[in-house]
Amino acid sequence: MVQFVDVDAMRRWISHEGVEPLLEDLVAYLEDDYRRWEQFDKTPRVPAHSEHGVIELMPTADAELYGFKYVNGHPINPSRGLQTVTAFGVLSDVATGYPLLLTEMSLLTALRTAAVSAMAARRLARPDARVHALIGTGSQSEFQALAMRRLLGLNEVRAWDVDPAALDKFVRNATALGFTVHRATSGADAVDGADVVTTCTADKVNATVLTDAMVQPGMHLNAIGGDSPGKTELEPAILRRSEVFVEYHPQTLVEGEIQSVGADFPTVDLWRVIDGQRPGRTSDDQVTLFDSVGFAINDFSALRFLRDRVSGTPYATEIDLIAEPTDPKDLFSLVSLAPAVSHR
Repeated sequence: MVQFVDVDAMRRWISHEGVEPLLEDLVAYLEDDYRRWEQFDKTPRVPAHSEHGVIELMPTADAELYGFKYVNGHPINPSRGLQTVTAFGVLSDVATGYPLLLTEMSLLTALRTAAVSAMAARRLARPDARVHALIGTGSQSEFQALAMRRLLGLNEVRAWDVDPAALDKFVRNATALGFTVHRATSGADAVDGADVVTTCTADKVNATVLTDAMVQPGMHLNAIGGDSPGKTELEPAILRRSEVFVEYHPQTLVEGEIQSVGADFPTVDLWRVIDGQRPGRTSDDQVTLFDSVGFAINDFSALRFLRDRVSGTPYATEIDLIAEPTDPKDLFSLVSLAPAVSHR
Protein backbone atom coordinates (compact mmCIF):
# COMPACT_ATOMS: atom_id res chain seq x y z
CA MET A 1 0.00 0.00 0.00
CA VAL A 2 1.07 3.55 -0.78
CA GLN A 3 0.44 6.53 1.45
CA PHE A 4 -1.71 9.12 -0.29
CA VAL A 5 -2.28 12.76 0.61
CA ASP A 6 -4.94 14.50 -1.45
CA VAL A 7 -5.69 18.21 -1.67
CA ASP A 8 -8.24 18.21 1.15
CA ALA A 9 -5.92 16.31 3.48
CA MET A 10 -3.04 18.66 2.66
CA ARG A 11 -5.27 21.66 3.28
CA ARG A 12 -6.44 20.30 6.63
CA TRP A 13 -2.92 19.36 7.70
CA ILE A 14 -1.49 22.79 6.89
CA SER A 15 -4.42 24.54 8.58
CA HIS A 16 -4.05 22.40 11.70
CA GLU A 17 -0.28 22.73 11.99
CA GLY A 18 -0.08 26.38 10.91
CA VAL A 19 1.79 27.71 7.91
CA GLU A 20 4.56 29.47 9.83
CA PRO A 21 5.54 26.55 12.11
CA LEU A 22 5.54 24.22 9.10
CA LEU A 23 7.78 26.60 7.17
CA GLU A 24 10.28 26.72 10.01
CA ASP A 25 10.33 22.94 10.40
CA LEU A 26 10.64 22.43 6.64
CA VAL A 27 13.69 24.70 6.55
CA ALA A 28 15.40 22.29 8.94
CA TYR A 29 14.80 19.42 6.49
CA LEU A 30 16.06 21.52 3.59
CA GLU A 31 19.22 22.45 5.45
CA ASP A 32 19.86 18.80 6.32
CA ASP A 33 19.64 17.83 2.65
CA TYR A 34 21.67 20.81 1.43
CA ARG A 35 24.46 19.81 3.81
CA ARG A 36 24.62 16.41 2.06
CA TRP A 37 24.13 17.84 -1.43
CA GLU A 38 26.91 15.77 -2.98
CA GLN A 39 25.13 12.52 -2.04
CA PHE A 40 22.26 13.21 -4.47
CA ASP A 41 21.79 12.35 -8.12
CA LYS A 42 21.33 15.71 -9.81
CA THR A 43 19.94 16.63 -13.19
CA PRO A 44 18.14 19.68 -14.54
CA ARG A 45 14.41 19.17 -14.73
CA VAL A 46 12.96 17.64 -17.88
CA PRO A 47 10.69 20.19 -19.59
CA ALA A 48 8.07 20.03 -22.35
CA HIS A 49 7.56 23.60 -23.52
CA SER A 50 4.64 24.89 -25.56
CA GLU A 51 3.36 28.31 -26.55
CA HIS A 52 1.04 28.21 -23.53
CA GLY A 53 3.45 27.10 -20.82
CA VAL A 54 5.59 24.22 -19.66
CA ILE A 55 5.17 20.77 -18.09
CA GLU A 56 8.18 19.44 -16.19
CA LEU A 57 9.47 16.42 -14.29
CA MET A 58 11.90 17.07 -11.44
CA PRO A 59 13.71 13.89 -10.28
CA THR A 60 16.45 13.23 -7.73
CA ALA A 61 17.58 10.43 -5.42
CA ASP A 62 19.97 9.58 -2.63
CA ALA A 63 21.00 6.07 -1.61
CA GLU A 64 17.67 5.34 0.08
CA LEU A 65 14.90 7.40 -1.50
CA TYR A 66 13.90 8.53 -4.98
CA GLY A 67 11.59 11.48 -5.46
CA PHE A 68 10.07 13.35 -8.34
CA LYS A 69 7.59 16.13 -8.92
CA TYR A 70 5.32 16.67 -11.91
CA VAL A 71 4.65 20.38 -12.29
CA ASN A 72 3.26 22.76 -14.87
CA GLY A 73 3.54 26.50 -15.37
CA HIS A 74 0.85 28.11 -17.55
CA PRO A 75 0.55 31.88 -17.01
CA ILE A 76 -2.61 32.03 -19.14
CA ASN A 77 -4.48 29.66 -16.82
CA PRO A 78 -6.01 32.24 -14.43
CA SER A 79 -7.90 33.74 -17.39
CA ARG A 80 -9.44 30.28 -17.79
CA GLY A 81 -10.28 30.00 -14.10
CA LEU A 82 -7.34 27.62 -13.57
CA GLN A 83 -4.19 27.73 -11.45
CA THR A 84 -0.95 28.90 -13.07
CA VAL A 85 0.99 26.11 -11.34
CA THR A 86 -0.20 22.65 -10.28
CA ALA A 87 1.85 19.69 -9.11
CA PHE A 88 1.93 16.23 -7.61
CA GLY A 89 4.84 14.18 -6.33
CA VAL A 90 6.07 10.69 -5.53
CA LEU A 91 8.59 9.39 -2.99
CA SER A 92 9.89 5.84 -3.53
CA ASP A 93 12.12 3.26 -1.89
CA VAL A 94 15.38 2.91 -3.84
CA ALA A 95 15.97 -0.66 -2.63
CA THR A 96 12.69 -2.02 -4.04
CA GLY A 97 11.54 0.66 -6.48
CA TYR A 98 8.17 0.66 -4.72
CA PRO A 99 6.46 4.03 -4.22
CA LEU A 100 5.96 5.03 -0.61
CA LEU A 101 4.04 8.28 -0.96
CA LEU A 102 1.85 9.92 -3.60
CA THR A 103 0.77 13.46 -2.82
CA GLU A 104 -0.61 16.68 -4.17
CA MET A 105 2.17 19.25 -4.43
CA SER A 106 0.55 22.54 -5.38
CA LEU A 107 0.20 23.52 -1.72
CA LEU A 108 3.34 21.63 -0.72
CA THR A 109 5.37 23.43 -3.41
CA ALA A 110 4.15 26.78 -2.11
CA LEU A 111 5.50 25.81 1.30
CA ARG A 112 8.83 24.54 -0.02
CA THR A 113 9.42 27.54 -2.31
CA ALA A 114 8.82 29.95 0.53
CA ALA A 115 10.97 27.88 2.88
CA VAL A 116 13.87 27.86 0.41
CA SER A 117 13.57 31.64 -0.03
CA ALA A 118 13.72 32.19 3.72
CA MET A 119 16.54 29.67 4.16
CA ALA A 120 18.62 31.65 1.66
CA ALA A 121 17.60 35.07 2.95
CA ARG A 122 18.51 34.16 6.52
CA ARG A 123 22.12 33.83 5.36
CA LEU A 124 22.20 36.49 2.65
CA ALA A 125 20.13 39.41 3.97
CA ARG A 126 21.55 41.94 6.42
CA PRO A 127 21.00 40.91 10.05
CA ASP A 128 19.13 44.17 10.69
CA ALA A 129 16.69 43.65 7.77
CA ARG A 130 13.17 44.74 8.68
CA VAL A 131 11.20 45.53 5.48
CA HIS A 132 10.15 43.04 2.81
CA ALA A 133 9.06 44.14 -0.67
CA LEU A 134 6.98 41.86 -2.89
CA ILE A 135 6.67 42.47 -6.62
CA GLY A 136 4.02 40.02 -7.75
CA THR A 137 1.17 39.12 -5.41
CA GLY A 138 -0.16 35.91 -6.92
CA SER A 139 -0.40 32.45 -5.40
CA GLN A 140 3.07 32.44 -3.86
CA SER A 141 2.97 35.85 -2.18
CA GLU A 142 1.38 35.10 1.21
CA PHE A 143 3.64 32.07 1.70
CA GLN A 144 6.72 34.17 0.90
CA ALA A 145 5.66 36.87 3.34
CA LEU A 146 5.00 34.35 6.11
CA ALA A 147 8.34 32.62 5.59
CA MET A 148 10.26 35.89 5.75
CA ARG A 149 8.41 36.84 8.92
CA ARG A 150 8.96 33.49 10.61
CA LEU A 151 12.64 33.13 9.72
CA LEU A 152 13.79 36.77 9.55
CA GLY A 153 11.20 38.73 11.52
CA LEU A 154 10.07 40.82 8.53
CA ASN A 155 6.57 41.95 9.46
CA GLU A 156 6.44 45.08 7.27
CA VAL A 157 5.57 44.29 3.64
CA ARG A 158 5.48 46.66 0.69
CA ALA A 159 3.57 45.04 -2.18
CA TRP A 160 2.94 45.73 -5.85
CA ASP A 161 1.28 43.91 -8.74
CA VAL A 162 0.12 45.06 -12.17
CA ASP A 163 -3.13 43.17 -11.48
CA PRO A 164 -5.20 45.29 -9.03
CA ALA A 165 -7.32 42.28 -8.05
CA ALA A 166 -4.24 40.25 -7.09
CA LEU A 167 -2.92 43.19 -5.09
CA ASP A 168 -6.29 43.60 -3.36
CA LYS A 169 -6.23 39.92 -2.48
CA PHE A 170 -2.76 40.10 -0.97
CA VAL A 171 -3.45 43.26 1.02
CA ARG A 172 -6.62 41.69 2.41
CA ASN A 173 -4.94 38.40 3.34
CA ALA A 174 -1.73 39.92 4.68
CA THR A 175 -3.58 42.46 6.83
CA ALA A 176 -5.65 39.65 8.34
CA LEU A 177 -2.40 37.79 9.08
CA GLY A 178 -1.11 40.74 11.10
CA PHE A 179 1.34 42.25 8.64
CA THR A 180 1.91 45.97 8.33
CA VAL A 181 1.15 46.38 4.63
CA HIS A 182 1.98 49.22 2.26
CA ARG A 183 0.00 49.03 -0.96
CA ALA A 184 2.57 50.34 -3.43
CA THR A 185 1.75 52.33 -6.54
CA SER A 186 4.60 50.88 -8.59
CA GLY A 187 7.52 48.50 -8.37
CA ALA A 188 9.81 51.41 -7.53
CA ASP A 189 7.48 52.46 -4.71
CA ALA A 190 7.40 48.89 -3.39
CA VAL A 191 11.18 48.54 -3.09
CA ASP A 192 11.73 52.03 -1.67
CA GLY A 193 13.23 51.45 1.78
CA ALA A 194 13.07 47.65 1.50
CA ASP A 195 15.82 45.39 2.85
CA VAL A 196 14.65 42.18 1.15
CA VAL A 197 12.99 42.23 -2.28
CA THR A 198 11.13 39.22 -3.65
CA THR A 199 10.13 39.17 -7.31
CA CYS A 200 7.52 36.51 -8.02
CA THR A 201 5.80 37.33 -11.29
CA ALA A 202 4.37 34.73 -13.68
CA ASP A 203 4.59 36.04 -17.25
CA LYS A 204 6.68 33.81 -19.50
CA VAL A 205 8.71 36.68 -20.99
CA ASN A 206 12.02 38.50 -20.57
CA ALA A 207 10.48 41.12 -18.31
CA THR A 208 12.17 43.84 -16.29
CA VAL A 209 10.16 44.13 -13.11
CA LEU A 210 13.22 45.27 -11.15
CA THR A 211 15.65 47.79 -12.66
CA ASP A 212 19.20 48.52 -11.58
CA ALA A 213 18.17 52.01 -10.43
CA MET A 214 15.67 50.48 -8.00
CA VAL A 215 18.32 48.40 -6.21
CA GLN A 216 20.06 50.06 -3.27
CA PRO A 217 23.29 48.94 -1.56
CA GLY A 218 22.70 46.32 1.11
CA MET A 219 19.55 44.84 -0.43
CA HIS A 220 18.98 41.12 -0.68
CA LEU A 221 17.10 40.15 -3.82
CA ASN A 222 15.06 36.98 -3.94
CA ALA A 223 14.25 36.33 -7.61
CA ILE A 224 11.84 33.41 -7.87
CA GLY A 225 9.70 34.26 -10.90
CA GLY A 226 12.23 33.36 -13.60
CA ASP A 227 12.03 29.60 -14.00
CA SER A 228 12.16 28.77 -17.71
CA PRO A 229 14.07 29.76 -20.85
CA GLY A 230 13.16 33.26 -21.96
CA LYS A 231 11.57 34.15 -18.62
CA THR A 232 13.40 36.70 -16.46
CA GLU A 233 12.53 39.54 -14.10
CA LEU A 234 15.70 41.56 -13.47
CA GLU A 235 17.67 44.04 -15.52
CA PRO A 236 20.99 42.31 -16.32
CA ALA A 237 22.97 45.18 -14.80
CA ILE A 238 21.68 44.09 -11.38
CA LEU A 239 23.43 40.74 -11.70
CA ARG A 240 26.74 42.36 -12.59
CA ARG A 241 26.79 44.32 -9.31
CA SER A 242 25.54 41.44 -7.14
CA GLU A 243 26.92 38.31 -5.55
CA VAL A 244 24.65 35.69 -7.15
CA PHE A 245 23.70 32.47 -5.36
CA VAL A 246 22.02 29.53 -7.11
CA GLU A 247 20.61 26.11 -6.33
CA TYR A 248 22.10 24.18 -9.27
CA HIS A 249 24.06 26.20 -11.82
CA PRO A 250 23.40 24.01 -14.91
CA GLN A 251 19.63 24.41 -14.45
CA THR A 252 19.77 28.06 -13.43
CA LEU A 253 21.83 28.89 -16.51
CA VAL A 254 18.96 27.69 -18.71
CA GLU A 255 16.03 28.96 -16.66
CA GLY A 256 17.16 31.66 -14.25
CA GLU A 257 18.24 35.27 -14.32
CA ILE A 258 21.80 34.35 -15.27
CA GLN A 259 20.60 33.20 -18.71
CA SER A 260 20.74 36.90 -19.62
CA VAL A 261 24.46 37.30 -18.79
CA GLY A 262 26.05 34.14 -20.20
CA ALA A 263 27.52 30.80 -19.24
CA ASP A 264 30.73 32.23 -17.78
CA PHE A 265 28.96 34.40 -15.22
CA PRO A 266 30.22 33.44 -11.74
CA THR A 267 27.76 32.13 -9.16
CA VAL A 268 27.94 30.60 -5.68
CA ASP A 269 26.19 27.31 -4.90
CA LEU A 270 23.78 27.92 -2.03
CA TRP A 271 24.51 24.48 -0.60
CA ARG A 272 28.12 25.53 -0.03
CA VAL A 273 26.88 28.43 2.09
CA ILE A 274 24.54 26.17 4.07
CA ASP A 275 27.42 23.71 4.56
CA GLY A 276 29.80 26.44 5.69
CA GLN A 277 32.20 26.10 2.76
CA ARG A 278 31.49 29.60 1.40
CA PRO A 279 30.39 32.81 3.09
CA GLY A 280 27.01 34.35 2.42
CA ARG A 281 26.81 38.12 2.81
CA THR A 282 30.24 39.64 3.44
CA SER A 283 29.39 43.33 4.00
CA ASP A 284 26.44 45.54 4.89
CA ASP A 285 26.46 47.35 1.54
CA GLN A 286 26.80 44.23 -0.61
CA VAL A 287 23.89 43.39 -2.94
CA THR A 288 23.08 39.69 -2.72
CA LEU A 289 20.85 37.86 -5.18
CA PHE A 290 19.30 34.42 -4.83
CA ASP A 291 18.54 33.38 -8.42
CA SER A 292 16.06 30.66 -7.50
CA VAL A 293 14.43 28.50 -10.16
CA GLY A 294 13.39 25.58 -7.93
CA PHE A 295 15.41 22.38 -7.90
CA ALA A 296 14.45 18.75 -7.36
CA ILE A 297 16.28 18.42 -4.04
CA ASN A 298 13.96 21.09 -2.62
CA ASP A 299 10.99 18.89 -3.52
CA PHE A 300 12.74 15.79 -2.18
CA SER A 301 13.11 17.54 1.19
CA ALA A 302 9.44 18.54 1.14
CA LEU A 303 8.33 14.99 0.29
CA ARG A 304 10.50 13.54 3.03
CA PHE A 305 9.18 16.11 5.50
CA LEU A 306 5.56 15.38 4.59
CA ARG A 307 6.04 11.61 4.85
CA ASP A 308 7.55 11.90 8.33
CA ARG A 309 4.86 14.28 9.57
CA VAL A 310 1.69 12.64 8.25
CA SER A 311 2.55 8.94 8.42
CA GLY A 312 0.09 7.24 10.76
CA THR A 313 -2.18 10.29 10.96
CA PRO A 314 -5.66 10.85 9.50
CA TYR A 315 -4.10 13.11 6.86
CA ALA A 316 -2.57 10.13 5.02
CA THR A 317 -4.70 7.35 3.56
CA GLU A 318 -3.57 4.21 1.78
CA ILE A 319 -4.18 3.38 -1.87
CA ASP A 320 -3.61 0.10 -3.67
CA LEU A 321 -1.29 1.35 -6.42
CA ILE A 322 0.99 -1.64 -6.98
CA ALA A 323 -0.18 -4.94 -8.48
CA GLU A 324 1.15 -7.70 -6.23
CA PRO A 325 0.26 -11.28 -7.23
CA THR A 326 0.97 -14.07 -4.77
CA ASP A 327 3.65 -15.32 -7.14
CA PRO A 328 5.72 -12.25 -8.12
CA LYS A 329 6.39 -13.80 -11.52
CA ASP A 330 2.73 -14.53 -12.28
CA LEU A 331 1.18 -11.14 -12.95
CA PHE A 332 -1.33 -12.83 -15.27
CA SER A 333 -2.87 -14.58 -12.26
CA LEU A 334 -4.51 -11.33 -11.24
CA VAL A 335 -6.61 -11.31 -14.40
CA SER A 336 -6.97 -15.03 -15.02
CA LEU A 337 -8.60 -15.44 -11.61
CA ALA A 338 -10.96 -12.53 -12.14
CA PRO A 339 -14.65 -13.40 -12.63
CA ALA A 340 -15.45 -14.09 -16.27
CA VAL A 341 -17.46 -11.37 -18.03
CA SER A 342 -19.93 -12.35 -20.69
CA HIS A 343 -19.82 -10.32 -23.91
CA ARG A 344 -22.95 -11.86 -25.45
